[in-house]
Amino acid sequence: MKFLALPAALLLSTAIAQASEPVKVDWADLAPPYTAYENPFADISSAHMSRLSHLLQLQTLAETGTDAYAAEDAANLRQELIDSGLDVDFLFAERLRIMDLRMKDATAPNETIVGQTVRIPGYILPLDVQDGKAVEFLLVPTVGACIHVPPPPANQIVHVSYPEGFEATGLYAPIWISGQIKSDPQEKSLWLVDGESKVNITYTMDAATVEPYTDTQ
Repeated sequence: MKFLALPAALLLSTAIAQASEPVKVDWADLAPPYTAYENPFADISSAHMSRLSHLLQLQTLAETGTDAYAAEDAANLRQELIDSGLDVDFLFAERLRIMDLRMKDATAPNETIVGQTVRIPGYILPLDVQDGKAVEFLLVPTVGACIHVPPPPANQIVHVSYPEGFEATGLYAPIWISGQIKSDPQEKSLWLVDGESKVNITYTMDAATVEPYTDTQ
């Protein structure tokens, strides 16, 4: 007997709809389905890619007026690339298109789980601590995210409100949170040792429970 393979998003949606308890999700579930696109740069040599990057730098310098020779150098390099067979204007337009697609993939919510009650593990980055307990924090998927390494994509961060407060044992102690997850794009200020950092966030949650992490939960 053959069984039809259902898409992962459909399986997740069905599980959530049927569950009476919060459904465990992973961070990959928070990202929307991947947007496939044609990559016009795939067959371009590394030498030409380097020259295209240099052309962008020269054009920026010419536009800002910080280099008196940048405009002339850019024009010469552009012509050189055109003579080698590259459609420079097309490639630069495609660069912007691909950047836009990647930005959408990094910030868009997965509509399958928005509004559902879920349970997800992660690490705390406190935003508001009262009486030694975090009542507002960011949940991130990896240790040191936003502190020792650049922030994860916006749809890999959850802004959590928990008025009851959670006494975290440290930034490197994982937790479980559960509650209704919502899409609410926003920017938060995170205070670090070396100053303030702005973090973009896609999701928010008023947590029903916050617990120390164990892999048996």
